[in-house]
Amino acid sequence: MNLFDVVKFYSGQPQFRVKEAEVAPLYYLYSQVNLEDDLCQSDQQNLSKWVRTSDEINSLTSTGDILFSLISGQAVRVGRQHQGFFYTQNYVKLVVEPQIDSQFLVYLLNEHPDIRKQLKNSLQGSQVLKYSIQQLRSLVLPRIPNLSMQKIIGEIYFKQQKLRYLKQRCADAEQLIILEQLRKVSVL
Repeated sequence: MNLFDVVKFYSGQPQFRVKEAEVAPLYYLYSQVNLEDDLCQSDQQNLSKWVRTSDEINSLTSTGDILFSLISGQAVRVGRQHQGFFYTQNYVKLVVEPQIDSQFLVYLLNEHPDIRKQLKNSLQGSQVLKYSIQQLRSLVLPRIPNLSMQKIIGEIYFKQQKLRYLKQRCADAEQLIILEQLRKVSVL
């Protein structure tokens, strides 16, 4: 079974085709920073570039959407803090069929060794490596467990991502405290 058998693909809009205007609705652009925040379920609000346009924007994110970055090769579920962001042609929205859990799909695309190997072996470009929608569509999936097992795997994966993020935040805060104490001692 290939990924296209269980997923529909919606490419982002090319940003260069959007005509900017001074007085028009404002759209934040979904970026790699936003993707990383969503992957670890960070509560930080990192606003990236934005565009004002009166053009019709078809590729806006919704909470829970699955986006795949054609640049980094990572999949993510969009968090509520990135609701309504404009995703460009560097991203593909994946809409899963009912037999696939969305969190499990993110785990599969990001962590399964066979999937990662297929993605790595078919990178395109000589200077800037980029994934393509076609190679994503043609990914051969491993044996997929039943839906209840998919939900368990997906939940554990997302909880582990959140735990890793929280541990990193604690380590960063601890380092700041220690460096501040060292600074105070060294000034004496």
